[in-house]
Amino acid sequence: MTLDRSLVGTATEPQTFDIEKGAIVRLAEAIGDPCPEYLNGTVAPPTFPTLFNFRLRHPALEAIDPARFIHGDQEYVYERPLRAGDRVTCVTKIAGVTEKETKLGTATFVVTETEGRDDDGELVFTGRATLIVR
Repeated sequence: MTLDRSLVGTATEPQTFDIEKGAIVRLAEAIGDPCPEYLNGTVAPPTFPTLFNFRLRHPALEAIDPARFIHGDQEYVYERPLRAGDRVTCVTKIAGVTEKETKLGTATFVVTETEGRDDDGELVFTGRATLIVR
């Protein structure tokens, strides 16, 4: 499958993740964040959903050698913090595909959006990433 504009709007199947206290603590320790709420595992650091992205790869991106990817940008917008004990169901869709000329030739910029919703269907966070494929 080629990476072109026809992919915009296509999405992954929903996947559910349990937010575990131990995972929150390990991430806080790994990134060296001294926030007590992170270190005691009650609230997840803002970058926690990045841990989901490795299991939420869009099928169109699976066929591409990971060595061809550069992670260009990542942002998260929260409706509320992620907490230990939450279950979050996530779907990632392709929000944009553009080609640009770079110093090294043509590169494809793929923008993905991930929504994380709680068990009540309420939006918890939206993540937006830009992947550069060379």
